[in-house]
Amino acid sequence: MASFTKSTGDETPLIHVDAKKKLSKVNPNTYGGFTEHMGRCIYGGIYEPSHPSADENGFRKDVIDALREIDVPVIRYPGGNFVATYHWQEGIGPREKRPARPELAWLGVESNQFGTDEFMKWLEVLSEGKEQRVEPYICLNFGTGTLDEALAWLEYCNGTRDTYWANQRRANGHPEPYNVKYWALGNEVWGPWQVLQMTKEDYAKQAIQWAKALRLMDPNIELILCGENGLSSWDHYVLHEAVEWVDMHSIHIYTASADHNKNVTAPLSAERAIEITASLIDLARIEKGPAVASKPPVTICFDEWNVWDPERAPGDKGAEEKYTLSDALAVAVWLNVFIRQSKYVGMANIAQTVNVISPLMTTEKGVVRQSTWWPLFLFSKYMRGHTLATHIRGPAYEGETSPKWLQGTAAATNGGISWLDVSATIEADGYVSLAVVNMNDAEDYSVELTGVVAGEVKVYKVSGDSVQATNVEDKEAVGLEESTWDGKGAFTFPKHSFVMLRWKA
Repeated sequence: MASFTKSTGDETPLIHVDAKKKLSKVNPNTYGGFTEHMGRCIYGGIYEPSHPSADENGFRKDVIDALREIDVPVIRYPGGNFVATYHWQEGIGPREKRPARPELAWLGVESNQFGTDEFMKWLEVLSEGKEQRVEPYICLNFGTGTLDEALAWLEYCNGTRDTYWANQRRANGHPEPYNVKYWALGNEVWGPWQVLQMTKEDYAKQAIQWAKALRLMDPNIELILCGENGLSSWDHYVLHEAVEWVDMHSIHIYTASADHNKNVTAPLSAERAIEITASLIDLARIEKGPAVASKPPVTICFDEWNVWDPERAPGDKGAEEKYTLSDALAVAVWLNVFIRQSKYVGMANIAQTVNVISPLMTTEKGVVRQSTWWPLFLFSKYMRGHTLATHIRGPAYEGETSPKWLQGTAAATNGGISWLDVSATIEADGYVSLAVVNMNDAEDYSVELTGVVAGEVKVYKVSGDSVQATNVEDKEAVGLEESTWDGKGAFTFPKHSFVMLRWKA
């Protein structure tokens, strides 16, 4: 949580961090990933048997090595819109017997050469050397799929008894259950682009019935309800009807603008979406009565988020964005939002993990870390533990926003949007991390920092020559610079930069 006071006159900008005021725990699943059968995410991304870097499973080792750097805790699969016509049984067993099918979400052909067992094996390899494995998160087909098919998938993954689909898994070389914990009840089924779009009434009825059956098959799973963007009547209705049957409520938002100021402020709309969704969850629980209100709270699963302009990077053309410094700053603001709202966020999954609107791109020569990689890297490495209370006093942006309603909300609440977007955490070892995005493209800010312990403060800066700077193969225009500061006096946050400060409290 961060409070903001618009400065007046010649007041010096100020950021106050209170290391003694822990607000809420940051869920490690905040830094989750997402792999969909779309574009070059699976084929040509994580799985490319013909590539020189491929291991014996066909997995690109350069991709695995890169993803280990950001310590991804959970990865969603197999979609996304793709899942609405995906039949998982066609992606198991001998590869030569797997059928190729028309793929209707992105108008491609699905070879089914990569399926459930390959995904689980990839997670196993990705988890090597970690204390905890990378958790799988499977989204069920609420389009052309059936409840029988969903129950069979759950049995295949988690079954321990002498039953048909558990035995099929064993026959395919996997004697032990996969113990998949997270299961989503469909994806964006409210959308007109979906195969078998549903009304909120029909969806809520089906979600409840599927949840009952799935929990009978495995009472230890966690179920995720399909929300919209957290700001809609769909979210209100399905939560009211089904809140007692689920553990998380999913929302999706993408932001983007060619205008830098609109681009970097747009993720703040997600902050309002989280706050409203949390209120809708509370309302639904209260209206259901004490039996539901006394259960563990339903959290928010923000399982698709990122900077994405579908006109700039169309989904049916692979959605390969070329990200700028402006986009990197927007991603840093996105991540600040999740830290500030950690009380409500049970999981967040950047869409997507490789190639498709991704911070990581593959080429024939290797991998390219786009501009947006660096804020994700710093947050996933350091912004853990508990969210700290912060306060900002400083100048405000009062111009147009996207969405337009954000401008009015910010003006009514704070007199505008702080040019300095801030969050802070403290880890169990006492290290404080302060994340500051200077969204202003024209002005550095010399800021009084209170709560910083004088001594060696580590400084990590992500910036570039202009907000349009991009990273391409063999040329990194947006990178990470490391230095130290003595913690004394004012600190200058350069224009169009993301800076993280770390010190021992």
